[in-house]
Amino acid sequence: MSNQVFNDNFLRACRGESVSHTPVWYMRQAGRSQPEYRKIKEKYSLFEITHQPELCAYVTKLPVDQYNNDAAILYKDIMTPLPAIGVDVEIKSGIGPVIDNPIRSKADVEKLGEINPEQDVPYVLDTIKLLREQLTVPLISFGGAPFTLASYMIEGGPSRNYHKTKAFMYSEPEAWHLLMDKLADTTITYVKSQIAAGAQAIQIFDSWVGTLNVQDYRTFVKPCMTKIFTALKGEGVPLIMFGVGASHLVNEWHDLPLDVVGLDWRLPIQEARAKGITKTVQGNLDPTILMAPWEVIEERAKAILDQGLQSDGSFIFNLGHGVFPEVKPDTLKRLTAFVHEYTSQK
Repeated sequence: MSNQVFNDNFLRACRGESVSHTPVWYMRQAGRSQPEYRKIKEKYSLFEITHQPELCAYVTKLPVDQYNNDAAILYKDIMTPLPAIGVDVEIKSGIGPVIDNPIRSKADVEKLGEINPEQDVPYVLDTIKLLREQLTVPLISFGGAPFTLASYMIEGGPSRNYHKTKAFMYSEPEAWHLLMDKLADTTITYVKSQIAAGAQAIQIFDSWVGTLNVQDYRTFVKPCMTKIFTALKGEGVPLIMFGVGASHLVNEWHDLPLDVVGLDWRLPIQEARAKGITKTVQGNLDPTILMAPWEVIEERAKAILDQGLQSDGSFIFNLGHGVFPEVKPDTLKRLTAFVHEYTSQK
């Protein structure tokens, strides 16, 4: 651990404790728009970076050093644990995860193996250990939620409508629940190993679960999410839930044994509170606004901060989804400084 003072505002906000300023971090803050990262990507793929702990730690720490964020999030992909259980996945530039052996039957599900993190992803654990020695802010790590992982495994890659996934869910419910259970076990084992290595908070990304309605979520997804968060709750670190286009599911998430409900830009904080969300909330500036003039960014950020500060419960400032490559690093640096200055005066 560095000799510098440790900034624990993010962890305190997760636990609903008082903070000196509203903590801020950004999804996909590691890499993406940073020129130093782009230079690295000219030589290495995402998977190649994550397999080199020193390089991966550098990429993870870079935005914290540049933007003065209150937390780091480990640079990796939600697909990282899947090869260990028998999924042939490749991250293709401009496309995303592509899987050559998509799930088509119960027999395919039954073939899936188990992950042994110390053997299968030691580089992830080594990177976490390195970062804990280097960082003066908390380290967030993460896992993909079963529905989103399953959507890639069944579709064979990214999808706009998830027709194959939902058709499998409806027509093969036994196989579907077996798949959810296997992926839940994988997530639990994988995340626990990251916590043991030193991760100080965990975010579960269910990026595409918003495609389901509430009833289908309760029937086909919520049982496995309850299993995951129940298993992780005793690990002693804050647990965060996030999905995109899933505002109709925030009450379902609030029921789970987690600490922070992540909001995308579609649901204002005051409306989430009105819906009965009393836990810490995280969000939720539309990342596209980062392309607007500074006056617009400041106005929109101030409105979100005012809602977060005025509502009952703790608040963490973030985007409503991830940073994209066109965003200027100076914009994120300026936004972080604004959040810190504006909220430290309140």
